[in-house]
Amino acid sequence: MPHTILLTIDVEDWFQVENFKKSIPYSSWENCELRVERNVHELLDLLDSIKLSNSTNPKATFFVLGWVAKRLPHLILEIHARGHEVASHGYYHKLCKEESTEELRIDLVKSKKLLEDIISTPIHGYRAPGFSITNNILNRIEEAGYFYDSSFNSFEFNKRYGRLEGVGNDRNGIIIQISDTFYELPISNLSVGKHVLPWGGGGYFRLFPFRLFKHGVQSILKKRGVYLFYLHPWEIDPEQPSVKDVPFTYRMRHYMNMKSTYSKLVAFIEKFKEYKFQTCHQYLFSKLEGY
Repeated sequence: MPHTILLTIDVEDWFQVENFKKSIPYSSWENCELRVERNVHELLDLLDSIKLSNSTNPKATFFVLGWVAKRLPHLILEIHARGHEVASHGYYHKLCKEESTEELRIDLVKSKKLLEDIISTPIHGYRAPGFSITNNILNRIEEAGYFYDSSFNSFEFNKRYGRLEGVGNDRNGIIIQISDTFYELPISNLSVGKHVLPWGGGGYFRLFPFRLFKHGVQSILKKRGVYLFYLHPWEIDPEQPSVKDVPFTYRMRHYMNMKSTYSKLVAFIEKFKEYKFQTCHQYLFSKLEGY
C-alpha cells in the first residue's frame, strides 16, 4: 500500500501566535489587519493546482481558530466546499494548560459548535494551541464530543508542548488509542537513537534545508508508513506586519526563511505526490476500518 501524507493547516492569523501574546493582547486583535483569508486561499489554490499520481488533488485538514471562523464564515465554507476537512483549533488560541477546567470546556464546545453551524457537518478533530496537552486535557477534549486529537508533539525541548503519560502506539500507523472511541494523531518527529528531532513542520520546516528535511520525512515514512505535517497560513506571508517589541529569539523563530516557505511547500508536495494525501479523519477512519 502507498504511504500516506497528512497535511494539516493551523488556521490562525499573524497576530495570534503565542510568541506575540505580550505585545499583541486579545483586546487588540480587532484592530489588527486580517491577512489569513488571502493566505488560506493561496494554500487552497495550491492544493487544487497539484495532481497526485492517482490524478486526484491533495486533501488537507484545516484546524480553524474559532475567532477567525466567527469573522470569516465564508472562508470556512470554502475550505469545506473544496473537499478538505474542517477541524477545531480552539476559539481564542489560549494554551489549554493555562485555562481552568470550565474555561477549557467552554472553549472546546464553543469552537466545535461554531464550526458545525457554519458547515452543517460534524467536527471530528481538535488541535490544542501550542500543542499544550496533558492526559487530563485529552479527557476534556473527548468529553466535548471530539473523535480525535492531533496535539501531541514528542519534541521535549519546547516548554509549551504538553506531555502524555502511559499511552503508547499500537503500531497502527501513528494512531494512539486513548479510549474505545477517542484517538490521538501525534505530530511526526524524527527519532535518532535516544533523541527526538522536531520534524513535523512549522518553523522547523523553514529552518532545515529542503534536501535534509525530505530525507527525514522519507525515514519517518519508511518506519511508520505515514507522516503528519503542520503549517500556518502566516508562514507563507513574508509581507505581513513586522512586530518589533518582542525578544530577538521570538522574532527569529517567527520570520525565519519565510520568503521560501511557499516554494518549499510546493516542492514537498511534488516530491511525495506518488503517496496518498488524506485528511486526518479519512486516515483514521480507513485505518480503523482496515481499508
